[in-house]
Amino acid sequence: MTQQTIDNDKQNHYHKTRMERKKAQIDTSIARADGEKGLLLVITGNGKGKSTSSFGMVARALGHGMKVGVCQFIKSRTDTGEEAFFSQQPNCEWHVLGDGFTWDTQDRQQDIDTSERGWQVALKMLNDPSYDMVVLDELTYLLSYEYLDKDTVLNALMAKPEMQHVVVTGRSAIAELRDIADTVSDIKEEKHAYKDGIKAQKGVDL
Repeated sequence: MTQQTIDNDKQNHYHKTRMERKKAQIDTSIARADGEKGLLLVITGNGKGKSTSSFGMVARALGHGMKVGVCQFIKSRTDTGEEAFFSQQPNCEWHVLGDGFTWDTQDRQQDIDTSERGWQVALKMLNDPSYDMVVLDELTYLLSYEYLDKDTVLNALMAKPEMQHVVVTGRSAIAELRDIADTVSDIKEEKHAYKDGIKAQKGVDL
């Protein structure tokens, strides 16, 4: 038996022992996590992929035959690939509720008025248990810019139907929103093609 064979056997034994131990730990954790509830998920941070992540959950929910509502705040584009696809799905209701980013509108009162109208659409979904999942895309801006009353929004999120999942996306999620969330993901930016002069690409950004 060569030394290499002996070394390989040792590595294989070590790997098997380590994976057995890891599997036992994971199985124990899975067995302990037997609760069921509608989740509040917050996807925030400066990195790309917050809305994209939420739309992945939309696809997953629709695959299970669930009813989904999507409210896009701030954004005003109606030519994105995700809207073109998901708005054709019978169990998905899609609303584009913004006038564009704040640097486009340059009108705080207009932004507030638009946000309040959009919030009424979202609120109907949050009060309706027939929606299994509600995505509130870019809602974080409406709270951090104080376009909506913070307590009103937080109370509505906490009072949602028991089994309804709500996904909130956007940068700079306020501490109070993070506190009431069940899951918070903070997406970091390492590099972005935009900073190298690459415009938004169909199928990736649009």
